[in-house]
Amino acid sequence: MSAATLDVVDFEGNVTGSVSLPPEIFDVDANIPLMHQVVVAQLAAARQGTSKVKTRAEVSGAGRKPFKQKGTGRARQGSIRAPQMRGGGTVHGPVPRSYAQRTPKKMVAAALRGALSDRARASRIHVATAFSAAEAPSTKSAEALFTAIAPGRGVLAVVTAADVTASKSVRNLATAQVIEVGQLNAYDVLVADDVVFTADAFDQFLTGNLVVAEAAEGE
Repeated sequence: MSAATLDVVDFEGNVTGSVSLPPEIFDVDANIPLMHQVVVAQLAAARQGTSKVKTRAEVSGAGRKPFKQKGTGRARQGSIRAPQMRGGGTVHGPVPRSYAQRTPKKMVAAALRGALSDRARASRIHVATAFSAAEAPSTKSAEALFTAIAPGRGVLAVVTAADVTASKSVRNLATAQVIEVGQLNAYDVLVADDVVFTADAFDQFLTGNLVVAEAAEGE
């Protein structure tokens, strides 16, 4: 299968070259159940799990009976800390826990390839040399670029860790999210309508993922 090509644009939207989209990353079958499992695991891992309530053993109060056993006309009660009493403990309430699920790295990588392939087939993968001119961050330039290549859509901007200019140009845009290439994941790709790589981020992503993709195909 031959690799598709993609135009590379500058921050003004002018075509300056092209790059190849390796089919082993950008043209694989999207495994919907797999992507669903990976996304659910990622969202579960993001949960804090710090909710906590007190049981009847932990609330303040003595162990005495609130009133005598007989003669009051009321239902008998054994403790002021019982769940049905005001200020009593809670039954089966939340306790601190981890919601993290074990997800093999190969599954995470396969889900990302499936998500990127889905966006690539819809022509929603883009590569730009930069989001602004020179070393000066510009939210206005980034917004103009995204409007030109992905009008009216949510954008996921993928940059390198060292590209501070690109990050600053995007981070204040309400319709865009910026992420470092090493943190790229299936969930953020699927939430966004379009994925815009900087040229450096695209090269770095391919360098780190081609070997993994080829190994996965060989199994």
